[in-house]
Amino acid sequence: MTTGSLVFEIPAVSPEAAAAHFRERLALTTDASDVRTELESGDPTFTLVDARSAENFAKGHVPGAISFPHRTITAESAARLLPRGRPVVTYCDGIHCNASTKAAAKLAALGYPVKEMLDGLEGWRKDGFPVAQGPA
Repeated sequence: MTTGSLVFEIPAVSPEAAAAHFRERLALTTDASDVRTELESGDPTFTLVDARSAENFAKGHVPGAISFPHRTITAESAARLLPRGRPVVTYCDGIHCNASTKAAAKLAALGYPVKEMLDGLEGWRKDGFPVAQGPA
């Protein structure tokens, strides 16, 4: 290590520890590109949940997503909207919004396998992907 490095003032962990850390991060998140590719396959292995309000969903959402505002998630509402055992990907507006994190936490507590889409709808738009409008 170079002495005086601001980057490595605190030394990096071992490669094994780093690999475990990054695998864990990937176990909890996905990105817009991977979500889009799988949605366009016509046979996605997950249900995409927009965790924002129904009003915000109507203004613009990822095509193929269902509107399931995080404040409405209960065991009963999840059982009505989501097949048991099917993985779920949540998203909201972007890094300034935590609705997708709240939804993911609730759904995981209810026993659903879940990931969060990084950067939400903002990231989706920045990647140039199409946005649908209208109610659920």
